[in-house]
Amino acid sequence: MRGSDAGQSFTYIHMNRLIKKYDLNAIFISGPGHGAPAILSNSYLEGTYSEVYPDKSEDIDGMRRFFKQFSFPGGIGSHATPETPGSLHEGGELGYSISHAFGTVFDHPDLITLTMVGDGESETGPLATSWHSTKFLNPITDGAVVPVLHLNGYKINNPTVLSRISHKELEALFIGYGWTPYFVEGSDLPTMHQAMATTLEKCITEIRSYQRKARDSGKAFRPMWPMIVLRTPKGWTGPRKLGDHFLEGFWRSHQVPITDVLKNKESLQKLEEWMRSYQPEKLFGQDGKIRPDLRELAPTGTRRMSANPITNGGVLRRKLNLPDWRDYCVEVEKHAASKFGSMGNFAKFLKDVVERNQDQFRVFGPDETESNKLSAIYEVREVNSHGVVF
Repeated sequence: MRGSDAGQSFTYIHMNRLIKKYDLNAIFISGPGHGAPAILSNSYLEGTYSEVYPDKSEDIDGMRRFFKQFSFPGGIGSHATPETPGSLHEGGELGYSISHAFGTVFDHPDLITLTMVGDGESETGPLATSWHSTKFLNPITDGAVVPVLHLNGYKINNPTVLSRISHKELEALFIGYGWTPYFVEGSDLPTMHQAMATTLEKCITEIRSYQRKARDSGKAFRPMWPMIVLRTPKGWTGPRKLGDHFLEGFWRSHQVPITDVLKNKESLQKLEEWMRSYQPEKLFGQDGKIRPDLRELAPTGTRRMSANPITNGGVLRRKLNLPDWRDYCVEVEKHAASKFGSMGNFAKFLKDVVERNQDQFRVFGPDETESNKLSAIYEVREVNSHGVVF
């Protein structure tokens, strides 16, 4: 159990409802560190995990094997590691969730990438900069990203900056970045479900409205894309206290909140009470399978976020049309008598790669292209499907 998992699962299942309602092509990116349980559990409940790993079958024995491998030697990590179906981003790599999300939607016009951003993660330089990625998004040729900033208040044992500023200041920050922020805040589950259902659906319908306007007119513009600020307690739905210490709503719910169950009977009892509070006997049958009516709430086939082929690069990869590198060799006739720049020469090769692959190859640099001596790519003047003129 990690402090962000409940909020991530909460968001995931609400997106599932909209995938079914609108037949969306969507994937999920988990930014918070140690947040794999949210992704793993939904992948398992949707059936994808057992399809990819048949020994983790949808029964009691399979579930035991599934649980035991978690954060265990020879098993799987507590981040959304590459072995996780539907994952193309490792949550422990803090700061890159938004960047990776935008990378998925460029030239995927029907894709929506739902992205959870941890509030600790949000303090990193790469993440703070990546909010500006909307400036490169073309609503005609690209999909859209729906970021959900998960403000649960704490990192591993410190409070987070964005959870401590006022609502007005936080709203102004994201408007300044170029987003339309919507807030879903609280801890009461029925109220929060209603708020999230309404808010996430509004985000999806706004995205579709912007895309329809751009595609019908053929004129690209930059909307104030919607995003969500989800404020919930850290360790939401977990035990409020253990002994004299707070867990839910506090930094102690980070990662593993109850660690001494083998030595402390009170801790073991608290863990059992916590697990039973989810009433698993009402969710699963005697054979260990989830109830059929609950299973039907999730999408099926490749509409499952855990089974979307976009998250499996091996399925969708296309070969680039590359020129022969030998045509760019530098002839050195005499030692120390010629002057060539390696980057300038590489830029000629890169220019031809861009020209041959205008709808599936990008050059992106956090530094100036000119200062890296790659300006030859600007000699390509055709307009690619992304709407960028070189």
